[in-house]
Amino acid sequence: MSNDRRSAQRPPPDEVLTILADYVLQGEVNRPEAYETAHDCLMDSLGCALLALDNPACTRLLGPIVPGVIFPAGARVPGTGYVLDPVQAAFNIGIMIRWLDFNDTWLAAEWGHPSDNLGAILAIADYLSRQRRQEGAPPLAMRQVLTALIKVYEIQGVLALENAFNRVGLDHVVLVRVASAAVTAALLGGTQEQIINALSNAWLDGGPLRTYRHAPNTGSRKSWAAGDATSRGVRLALMALQGEMGYPSALTAPGWGFYQVLFKGESFTLPRALGSYVVENILFKVAYPAEFHAQTAIEAAISLHPQVTSRLSEVARIVIETQEPAVRIIDKTGPLHNPADRDHCLQYMVAVALLESQITMKDYEDERARDPRIDALREKMEVIEKKEFTEDYLDPEKRAIANAVQVFFSDGSATLRVEVTYPLGHRRRRAEALPLLRDKFQNSLGGCFPPERCQTILDLFSDRERLAAMPVDEFMELFISTA
Repeated sequence: MSNDRRSAQRPPPDEVLTILADYVLQGEVNRPEAYETAHDCLMDSLGCALLALDNPACTRLLGPIVPGVIFPAGARVPGTGYVLDPVQAAFNIGIMIRWLDFNDTWLAAEWGHPSDNLGAILAIADYLSRQRRQEGAPPLAMRQVLTALIKVYEIQGVLALENAFNRVGLDHVVLVRVASAAVTAALLGGTQEQIINALSNAWLDGGPLRTYRHAPNTGSRKSWAAGDATSRGVRLALMALQGEMGYPSALTAPGWGFYQVLFKGESFTLPRALGSYVVENILFKVAYPAEFHAQTAIEAAISLHPQVTSRLSEVARIVIETQEPAVRIIDKTGPLHNPADRDHCLQYMVAVALLESQITMKDYEDERARDPRIDALREKMEVIEKKEFTEDYLDPEKRAIANAVQVFFSDGSATLRVEVTYPLGHRRRRAEALPLLRDKFQNSLGGCFPPERCQTILDLFSDRERLAAMPVDEFMELFISTA
């Protein structure tokens, strides 16, 4: 009989779990740039959420999971009249922010959208603030929401710097679930042990497959997957605060831990201390609702529109030079079946930009996709990885997302080769982007609220100190719709 038995002695928590828990509990954020950018992230995320209310595919998923269920003292869903339990509210807010692929982005070894986590933060902060008022205690202030935003961005973003979940077939929303669980457990008043318990359960959930982001299965789940993940983080945090146990070696357990089962035996790397690096370097989507690796390609194609629009019948070849992640994610040929398929096709987006000198959310819908000129141009495109673009993409000092586009004609002539290195919304183009980001927000408000309410909200966002001091429940009250 073998004496090789595994000990039932529980080990200390995995180091990564402890690092994340200590950061959300004790990590100090004191850089003004971090809070200034967090303010803009909040503004932009709410704008994206309100814009999504024009999309029936999104709005049909909103509200309580069981029709008719109400939660009077729960969390509000911006732009609607829904008041929901915080788990379902997080799902609602999360899918609204993400639905149009227009919210901020983080690109590294792993990709993702840290603002996806705001579903959890806003739902829990509003719920807690309303509960505290009922108990005669002071509500949370928006400064606490901004601090939570900075920390949730940092967790997701630093875990993404060198850990490529996509390389093992897992979707990046696993990091949304983890970050949301950690930060909401802290907002709820969790201890280090409770936060570690929530985190361990978040990792034990495994990871969703990326199947729904790639041909031939690209579909609308990519628009609600993050809402699902952030709401799951809330559920796990609430369970931890109710005393649910954790699993200290959820990552490292031999044979059964996340590393061996789902990460090919490799362990995570945290290449920098947790602070506010991610939010300060976040990428805003300002002009184009499109997958971020294509943003500079769209900008280049729009600049070529005047040279191409009158010579469409003469186009012989279109060369797109790009980075390796774009080749892996959005280089797509053949039929495109739905809007989710199209906004993850580099060739489709470049074709629309060449034809129209713009790209909007409506350009992904079936009616627009029936334009035969789009597929005619797609068939003439050649996508090539340019090694220098990939190197600059991975350089932490550059974080470039370059593309170059050139069109060749049947008579042997060609357009200029237009290369764009940094997209609008990159930190190096932040000053150029911010006025447009505010315009985007203002336009989103106008589609949901009367002019007086729009102006009240705009005035609030123009006063950073007043917004930071505002009680969360009063802030959320501004976004209720009675229509």
